[in-house]
Amino acid sequence: MLLEIAQWLARDIRAFNVFNYITLRAVLACLTALVISFVIGPVLIRKLAAYKVGQSVRDDGPQSHLGKAGTPTMGGALILAAITITALLWADLQNRLVWVVLWVTVGFGAIGWVDDYRKVVARNPRGLPAKAKFFWQSVVGIAAAVYLAFYTNLPAQTEFIVPFFKQVAYPLGAFGFIVMTYFVIVGASNAVNLTDGLDGLAIMPTVMIGAALGVFAYVAGNAVFSKYLGFPYIPGAGELAVICGAIAGAGLAFLWFNAYPAEVFMGDVGALALGAALGTIAVIVRQEIVLFIMGGVFVVETLSVMLQVASFKLTGKRIFRMAPLHHHYELKGWKENQVVVRFWIITMMLVLVGLSTLKLR
Repeated sequence: MLLEIAQWLARDIRAFNVFNYITLRAVLACLTALVISFVIGPVLIRKLAAYKVGQSVRDDGPQSHLGKAGTPTMGGALILAAITITALLWADLQNRLVWVVLWVTVGFGAIGWVDDYRKVVARNPRGLPAKAKFFWQSVVGIAAAVYLAFYTNLPAQTEFIVPFFKQVAYPLGAFGFIVMTYFVIVGASNAVNLTDGLDGLAIMPTVMIGAALGVFAYVAGNAVFSKYLGFPYIPGAGELAVICGAIAGAGLAFLWFNAYPAEVFMGDVGALALGAALGTIAVIVRQEIVLFIMGGVFVVETLSVMLQVASFKLTGKRIFRMAPLHHHYELKGWKENQVVVRFWIITMMLVLVGLSTLKLR
């Protein structure tokens, strides 16, 4: 919206041409999302508290968490609103890739909102049944995958790229691309959701990974940089850097309220949406493995749950004291802040490894 206004004004005032630069709009998107979140955040938290939209806490978890019962949740709606409004303001709305990411983000956010609403407002401890949640995630994920598969018009856009190697890529074909895209989007969404169990644990890695994906998006959408760095050129992908900027800004602002001790929790409405957004962007810029590397904390958290469930069903024994993994370390004696900051440090190192694939090929 603001881009179109700037382009119209640029006909008479050349200075407005500066808004055509994606890098500037990505920075402005980050700042805009920050401001929106800081303005809306306190109001939203007060409303959630007034309506008693409070988090329930498991009795079998760390005892230090019992004091968090009743803390307002569904705060992810703040992130979702900030990202959506910012993208509509600063992104090129003629770009179909922008709309794909936005629709997937809002779609998964809506699924999370229904789940949260049933749990904390309707007082249904089951929330949205797992089968129903997975079904709707699959609907949105497959729809996005099919659209991207038939939207792409370059063979390189449907190749499975292996980082650290210049010419190692495997053609997937339409069906293979759809299957992979579906698993990346749905898997990333649920991985972030499983990680969101401690104050600030999920949001800061999301900010770091989102910012890094913005760099990949900018490179993929620039014919000169993509050729120089050995990346497939994907027309229009650069605009996703604006959405990545919005994710980073909204996430940092939310961390202001979510840092220990948290004033508000993200809930499924935020975690599912953010994970799906990261997965969709990674697929579009053809960096699925890089997302797997940078999101190593999310991956390990998810694997810990899968291993715990499988072990208990097969042997009746648990591998970890409690899953996801962050609760295991809490029960071993780590303070909540220690777990959170150490997982942040690990994510920072993994993101740097992921960014190194820009040149190490």
